[in-house]
Amino acid sequence: MKLIQGLGDFFALDIGTNAVRIVQLDSGNNAWRLNKYAYVPVDVHVTTSDSAESQRRLGEVIMTAIGQGAIRSRNVVIGIPSNKTFTTVVDVPMSNDTELRATMKYQVDQYIPSSVDDTKVDWVKLGPSLRAQNQQEVLITSVAQSYSEQRLEFVESLGLNVLAAEPDPIAMARALLPAGNQAALLLLDMGENSTDIVVVYGEAPRLVRTIPTGLGSFIKAATQNLNVQEDQARQFILKFGLASDRLDGQVLHALTSSLDGFVSEVTKSIKFFQTRYQNSTVSTILLSGFASAIPGLSEHLSANTGVQAQVANPWQDIIVSQEAQMQLGPVAHEFAAVIGLAKRSN
Repeated sequence: MKLIQGLGDFFALDIGTNAVRIVQLDSGNNAWRLNKYAYVPVDVHVTTSDSAESQRRLGEVIMTAIGQGAIRSRNVVIGIPSNKTFTTVVDVPMSNDTELRATMKYQVDQYIPSSVDDTKVDWVKLGPSLRAQNQQEVLITSVAQSYSEQRLEFVESLGLNVLAAEPDPIAMARALLPAGNQAALLLLDMGENSTDIVVVYGEAPRLVRTIPTGLGSFIKAATQNLNVQEDQARQFILKFGLASDRLDGQVLHALTSSLDGFVSEVTKSIKFFQTRYQNSTVSTILLSGFASAIPGLSEHLSANTGVQAQVANPWQDIIVSQEAQMQLGPVAHEFAAVIGLAKRSN
């Protein structure tokens, strides 16, 4: 996994739980411009199965997306689901780049949860430690070698050339981070089955974690507590959200237990970061994915964490045509990770 490198002509591919997303950007004249894009829904049972039939169907969906987006390049950067990766930030003694490479080569195994022989590992220097003198911080990310090779073989079997693979949370942070940021921000991207959290300070990730609560968790709670079908529960959550004056507040009441657990995990992330970096305070929570599409969730998080939460815009610095804006409208909030992958050309 190459974390930072110019790659030339390529497109970004996000094989999500509920959809395949493609983005290709142009970066001329010091500005990002949306060149091509695609969004094709996919059955969750297909994306979560390793069976030959599911892989065949998923390949068809990917090729449909490539055709829909009129993608000509065969070069692709792919995302790696957060539940398949391990990411951490460690302090190591200050040294030059040559010494750091040697240190990481022989000591990286003590920082990852699996054998280095069975794991694909990458790291990047963040700079001087924010909490310890004569130390520097290094971001380490790893993925099982077997999964990495399987995913690479699958994508390349479609006639594509994989230039790089990157954990979804790292890509998401690149898309959501405001230009020139100097503050501590918590970036939160909710998917179908889980939520990725990245706490950044300045322009670098300092804490990366995933919590097993996604939109699907809320849908399950609403289905059980409101005695409705899943499709209707999804509609209720995304239309009425946490408003106490809609449906007599039934949706909010049905989600109370799930919301409490979700808020607790977000609060834990804030406290962990602020304990590690005692001179830094998380100033804002930025919401993306389904978290930005649930009415009232930002206000609920603000009230229950004590940190201002607001909806993020993964398209914040990208020039998008009016036609594309209209087509992307209903699903634009789902593109944070794939936009971050597409920005790797910078």
